[in-house]
Amino acid sequence: MNAGSIDIKEMLEAETELGLVFGSNLFIGREPAEPHNVVTIYDSNTAPPHTTFDGSVYNYDTVQIRVRNKKYLDGYELCQAIRDSLHGRAQETWGGTLYSSILCTSGPATLGWDDNNRVMFSINFQLQRR
Repeated sequence: MNAGSIDIKEMLEAETELGLVFGSNLFIGREPAEPHNVVTIYDSNTAPPHTTFDGSVYNYDTVQIRVRNKKYLDGYELCQAIRDSLHGRAQETWGGTLYSSILCTSGPATLGWDDNNRVMFSINFQLQRR
């Protein structure tokens, strides 16, 4: 099973209207200093796995997606588009893993501005997968 961030990256790249390309303006685990406008996916907290009566094991992972942009409104709109793209997805298989549900748990939330006057936002998602 991939890290959740890997499959989420694939989902975001597949939504071509978002304009996200891995290694260009979409990253995993580490936000680069450039370019100014980027999306970075981080694996975050997990809850204990749940084993059902039939022996299926569900994992409850979470990911945080950070959006950095020179323009507040552009960054916020991208956050909303990412949230709308991911929230409520269910019964999809990515990277050999069944995603029973993907739910937005918070965001978009403004984190502030960095030293280069770029605004930062975060969105958090809970993944139920097996």
